[in-house]
Amino acid sequence: MFTLPDFPWDRLQPYKELAGRHPGGIVDLSVGTPVDPTPEPIQAALAAAANAPGYPTTYGTPELRESIAGWLRRRAGVVGADPDAVLPVIGTKEAVAWLPTLLGAGAGDKVVFPELAYPTYDVGARLAGADSVATDGLLSLGPAAPKIVWVNSPSNPTGKVLPAEHLRKVVAWARERGSIVISDECYLEFGWDAKPVSILDPEVCEGSHEGLLALNSLSKRSNLAGYRAGFITGDLALVKRLLEVRKHAGMIVPAPVQAAMIAAFDDDAHVDEQRERYARRRAALRVAFERHGFRIDHSEASLYLWATRGESCWDTVAHLAELGILVGPGEFYGEAGAQHVRIAFTATDERVESGTARL
Repeated sequence: MFTLPDFPWDRLQPYKELAGRHPGGIVDLSVGTPVDPTPEPIQAALAAAANAPGYPTTYGTPELRESIAGWLRRRAGVVGADPDAVLPVIGTKEAVAWLPTLLGAGAGDKVVFPELAYPTYDVGARLAGADSVATDGLLSLGPAAPKIVWVNSPSNPTGKVLPAEHLRKVVAWARERGSIVISDECYLEFGWDAKPVSILDPEVCEGSHEGLLALNSLSKRSNLAGYRAGFITGDLALVKRLLEVRKHAGMIVPAPVQAAMIAAFDDDAHVDEQRERYARRRAALRVAFERHGFRIDHSEASLYLWATRGESCWDTVAHLAELGILVGPGEFYGEAGAQHVRIAFTATDERVESGTARL
């Protein structure tokens, strides 16, 4: 029987209540939940497909898979992206949590992920009954052959971008051992000081997707977190294995959501507009926090600032809560984050302006 950690965000509730008592109201920069409207054409596509009496396909419609493949070629640098190797998922969190199980990981297998990482990588290993290994140094594993190696660039929580050369070494190391590399690329279109690279870029994978899977999501890109819409792609054989299991398990993206996904992936203009919003908010918050005595580390990409005052992250959380500002404790993402906090700039312009004024 697997054991799961306590849900970390429950520990933040007293600080949320404290911040909420500020006369100007709470400025919640803790969770990366989009707050801007879902673009109208995407809403219209969802509504137009609302009459959906039949069951949708687990594999997704051919139109959806071609739309995603087109986006991969156009925006992610995936040369020759294959629509047959695309599989829609019900938001990427469920994929992250269940991929080790669906790929056959179990007792005695190792699932490797970064020292500072999205907690669901660990949860997925636990659900599968596998061993979690948090490390930034694959060489430290010696001759071990993990079942799965997770990479996440741009990183949640740090915003760090892994260059193509680094990713190429990870791929080569894993292929020598028969390990599967899964790349969480949900922030791929939000590079600020560095350009993120997909693991399926030819510069990384040398033209072969063997042993590789990439995940991406419309939650951040298109303000579709409420739709639960993402996809897996990469090694065709692995995708086909996942498809068969997901058919049996009923893991199906609803038909209206599939239609909305097509509208989202076919259009880049709304993403460019959203990038401009986030760029403004990021710049304002960075200046304000630095003037307040924070040091910003990494943060070259993603929707977060990784910040520290050289103290316990909980002392920082408490200090900011007194100002009515709520941030995420770095400890949630691993012991190495004990003196950092994660600051999301997924807040409205009005709330960002209020927060910067308090700082």
